[in-house]
Amino acid sequence: MFLLATLADKIGMCLAIPGKIIKINEHLATVDFSGVQKEINITLLSEPKIGEFVIVHAGFAIEKIEDDVVKDIEEYLK
Repeated sequence: MFLLATLADKIGMCLAIPGKIIKINEHLATVDFSGVQKEINITLLSEPKIGEFVIVHAGFAIEKIEDDVVKDIEEYLK
């Protein structure tokens, strides 16, 4: 199941998906979204690390999120 989150921006709402970083190669990371893996640009993050969860929008990791927030989202979507 994909986890979905909405983030407010200046022009309305955008759809963003949280995923877990499983591999880093310079400015790209392989991010796992509930079993689906995609290469994501991580240049907008400060010191991303393997195992961290990130919010992804339009192919860019835009924010790190804490494990407990991911668990809350998963529980909410069950």
